[in-house]
Amino acid sequence: MSIEKRILIVIAPMKFRDEELSEPIKYLEKFGIGYDIVSTRTGLAVGMLGGKVLIEKTIQDVIQTGISPYSGILIVGGGGSPDFLWNNLMLIDLVKKFDHEEKILSAICLSSAILAQAGVLKGKQATAWNDDAAITQLKEGGAVYKPDPIVIDGRVITANGPPAAPGFGEKIVKAVMAL
Repeated sequence: MSIEKRILIVIAPMKFRDEELSEPIKYLEKFGIGYDIVSTRTGLAVGMLGGKVLIEKTIQDVIQTGISPYSGILIVGGGGSPDFLWNNLMLIDLVKKFDHEEKILSAICLSSAILAQAGVLKGKQATAWNDDAAITQLKEGGAVYKPDPIVIDGRVITANGPPAAPGFGEKIVKAVMAL
């Protein structure tokens, strides 16, 4: 009996970047990898391009039930990331738990900053949306900023924005399948 591989996906409740969610999901589904989408609150989350996702579990719920079902975490970017996800102590705690258990850590666009805030990028190469605040967060978190579309450093996978979303999804699937 094989255990299903799962990824925890975190999005902002408003203004997440639609294709940074939908593109990786296409790859996860293609390879039979399960996923749960959580946010800072339950209810309808609305993307920057109008996509809607019903959120049934919060970050806090995952902290309470534990991360054992998951192979890794994927944090979606977009304009809502700095407003709802940056400096979110529960999310930072969750990222630290994933790191402690040596699971895959992935973030795209403005959300790469959260990995830096959690202290998991020290000495690692990473990328983010070409935004001064996001790049500053990476550097303050000890990361070596690379302006590449996708950067992989060990268990950490970062991407710089919507055009990189399909490749980002593909790299996450490769990493999960290698576990």
